[in-house]
Amino acid sequence: MEKQGYLGIDVGSISTNLVMISEDGGVLFQAYTRVDGDPIESIQKALSAMRDVLPEGFRVCGAGVTGSARYLIGGVIGADVVKNEISAHARAAIHLHPDVKTIFEIGGQDSKVTVVRDGVVVDFAMNLVCAAGTGSFLDSQAKRLNISIEELGEKALLSDTPTAIAGRCTVFAESDMIHKQQAGHRQEDIIMGLCHAMVRNFLNNVCTGKDIESPVVLQGGISANKGIRRAFESMLGSRPIVPRYNMVMGAYGAALIASDAGVRRTSYRGYEVCDLRIITSSFICSDCENRCEIVEVSDRREALARSGGRCRKWEGRVTKPGPPG
Repeated sequence: MEKQGYLGIDVGSISTNLVMISEDGGVLFQAYTRVDGDPIESIQKALSAMRDVLPEGFRVCGAGVTGSARYLIGGVIGADVVKNEISAHARAAIHLHPDVKTIFEIGGQDSKVTVVRDGVVVDFAMNLVCAAGTGSFLDSQAKRLNISIEELGEKALLSDTPTAIAGRCTVFAESDMIHKQQAGHRQEDIIMGLCHAMVRNFLNNVCTGKDIESPVVLQGGISANKGIRRAFESMLGSRPIVPRYNMVMGAYGAALIASDAGVRRTSYRGYEVCDLRIITSSFICSDCENRCEIVEVSDRREALARSGGRCRKWEGRVTKPGPPG
């Protein structure tokens, strides 16, 4: 196995993804884990699992972080590069499929479309408001039906006549599902109808006004759902590409970006992050009228990272001796 490489981490609302790549971009290790309300602990667990797999003496040449908790986690681990999800997911998709023209990325609580032409991102859109087009929507419905999210995808494929479900809003969709159940519709038809409603919501809302062309790459946690894949194929008229590392593409892209950055001496803290005893505190920044509440994490010896400000002056690695007096 390679003795050095680049680390990529993607910490979102639902999952923590970690990828280690070799210098030529090959994946040496990957992990997809649930955040379970504690992004720092989820990173510690993922790094600990990586330590058990990679050879002793393995050297991390650079580390990149993306995701909604990127500034916080970037400060904790000592990331060399912190990038937004659009950049990270696009970098990975273009690396694996250079001819890609459209990227659909649907995560736990947001969804995105990225338009690519000749290997360059030219447009994008995000849905940050409604959960009806995200993975958490399917998760909640699977729990209501008392089946796993994996079973939900498999059952959807059994349907030949999907039930029409109102999917513009999670509240309406759930009430409509209950109504259709009481009317006697088969469970598999309701589930496939739910997949169609979610994809229709994504295409009609997030993708409105965007130039959607094939090849289309579908990635993010939702891409593992076979019912969603079939719904996209039905509505697009062509089968979307599900890349090899579809569940961890954000982390893969972050690792690739770190390898591109020309890091001479990495700031990455290494496996000591696994053993840090993290303390969380907060203070109010009084530098402007917003009075943002800033969250600070420390390891008993020093402050490691801060997060929470609207202007991002406090985001990420700590470079100042302490909060304002």
